[in-house]
Amino acid sequence: MEFVQMGRVDGYNPQSSRKDSAFNWTNVYVKESTSSVEEESLSSVNEGMTDESMGQHESTDNKELNLNERKFREFICGEEALKISPTEPYCLHRPVRRGHLNVSQHYPMQQVLEDMIAIWDWILVEKLHILHSERNLYSAILVMPETFDNREIKEMLSIVLRDLHFSTAVVHQEGLAAVFGNGLSTACVVNMGAQVTSVICVEDGVALPNTEKTLPFGGEDISRCLLWTQRHHHTWPQIRTDILTKPMDLLMLNKVKESYCEIKEGEVDAVAVVHSYEDGMPAGSHKTRLSALNVPPMGLFYPKLLVPDVYPPPPRSWFNDYEDMLEDTWHTEFPRRSDISDGLYGGINVGLPMWESYPVLATKPKREEKIGLAEAVTSSILSTGRIDLQRKLFCSIQLIGGVALTGGLIPAVEERVLHAIPSNEAIDMVEVLQSRTNPTYVSWKGGAILGILDFGRDAWIHREDWIRNGIHIGSGRKYKDSYFLQAQAMCYINS
Repeated sequence: MEFVQMGRVDGYNPQSSRKDSAFNWTNVYVKESTSSVEEESLSSVNEGMTDESMGQHESTDNKELNLNERKFREFICGEEALKISPTEPYCLHRPVRRGHLNVSQHYPMQQVLEDMIAIWDWILVEKLHILHSERNLYSAILVMPETFDNREIKEMLSIVLRDLHFSTAVVHQEGLAAVFGNGLSTACVVNMGAQVTSVICVEDGVALPNTEKTLPFGGEDISRCLLWTQRHHHTWPQIRTDILTKPMDLLMLNKVKESYCEIKEGEVDAVAVVHSYEDGMPAGSHKTRLSALNVPPMGLFYPKLLVPDVYPPPPRSWFNDYEDMLEDTWHTEFPRRSDISDGLYGGINVGLPMWESYPVLATKPKREEKIGLAEAVTSSILSTGRIDLQRKLFCSIQLIGGVALTGGLIPAVEERVLHAIPSNEAIDMVEVLQSRTNPTYVSWKGGAILGILDFGRDAWIHREDWIRNGIHIGSGRKYKDSYFLQAQAMCYINS
């Protein structure tokens, strides 16, 4: 029998209070509520036995019965899912990978969405104690990463409104939410997560779409580089550390990285205790001296240092958004306005009058950059094209995400971004602002602030309208902070 478990690896683990503490394997069995259940089941089985047989097998039968009655948990979410022994009958599902829904030939869209629903529903019920019957009393603020495409954002909206039964919802970009979370209005936001690093500039509370950069690496890649570096220097113990088959090993590497890796000059060594996890057995402790601990985080600036994925994500050329929003009869060529160039339409055929006067930009999948962090920040800010704004942004860099907690990262970013600015640019100062809130959840704080500030609730989408009609462009109802939504999801369709 196969069960589904789901989890997401974060680049930062706030629960790791002790550097050398080990993880425990997840209990995959359903917890018994009371002992009376066991007693009743035992008595009902024993009624059919003779006194002689009960006397002979009392000790062994009770143990076998208890084992047979233990039921596996239907699914396991969160960090618990990453701590399940490989010997247990579970399959690990990761609905989101490298900043996108993890859709592939072997993991279809329907299964990805069902897993997302299961995870969110589990959080709402088990962690927030919001039951299904009460959800129509709540509104949801979706803080979405800049890496998500139109269709992915709309699928998330459908989950929140249709499947989780929230009454209304609104979408905000993660970078913009982070700016508000730190009480700013203008900044260059560098979001360094577990698998993706993104850069976007915000001016006066508006995200500038042409400044977005996506880098395909994050904290998880630094952890894998840490393992490779230690093996290269022969400082890693002779244990089987395999993050592909044992996600627990990745959690252990994350903890070692967070505890010992930092960016500073010279030799960075440390005595650490690493753990081995084998087939459900208790963790084994191994004391060793780790070396070159400043090399893995430097992969942020020199991506060639990072170890490539063994199984990279599949290509996303199949991901075309218009198939979900337009009827088949709309997929025909119609006359277009002569004063608007074809390039503004981005390959989307416009047939309705409401579309004719609206320039639609391309909905192509977002491109990942194969450059380092300093070059990405510099390119993003310089693309604004205004020297006054550029100077302001270079002095208002904001680092968020778990990787932002890396020791020595702030001065390293300031130094390398300054050196990456072309000599012909009249800019001579770079400053990274200290975060007023923990960078791992500043975006969620900002999302809550944005929800409170939106008195008019003009951008909020109601459940009934979304289910019946969907939305597309044509009026002023917009996600004002999201450039990539403007091509499709803007206003209600009047059926």
